Amino acid sequence: MAKYLLLKHYRGAPAAVNDVPMDRWSPEEIAAHVQYMNDFAARLEKAGEFVDGQALAPEGAWVRYDGEGRPPVTDGPFAETKDLIAGWMIIDVDSYERAVELAGELSAAPGAGGKPIHEWLELRPFLTAPPTITE
Repeated sequence: MAKYLLLKHYRGAPAAVNDVPMDRWSPEEIAAHVQYMNDFAARLEKAGEFVDGQALAPEGAWVRYDGEGRPPVTDGPFAETKDLIAGWMIIDVDSYERAVELAGELSAAPGAGGKPIHEWLELRPFLTAPPTITE
């Protein structure tokens, strides 16, 4: 089994086919989208392929260490992930091909007008071993 992160983006990915921003969806469209996501996760959980998933709130801050005895620094001149990442799901599957299959299915979640979004999802494997250094 291999773990993969499926990232849902607000911005930064190629445009979806049904590219209507969620803040313009009706409450019923949002409810249908959330239900699709929950049903998808429940099916994967039953199959032993679901690890975790969360939608993210738009609030957030960058934080970094600023030296001994100094308070952490927040924010900075960086792209705000709260503007980019909408949520994530972690799956644990037998192959890369299965991860691609599931990401494709998740991409079909309904959006505006109840039509599939066909959104691009970022699929990233978990690092399972430290990189090898060769000279």
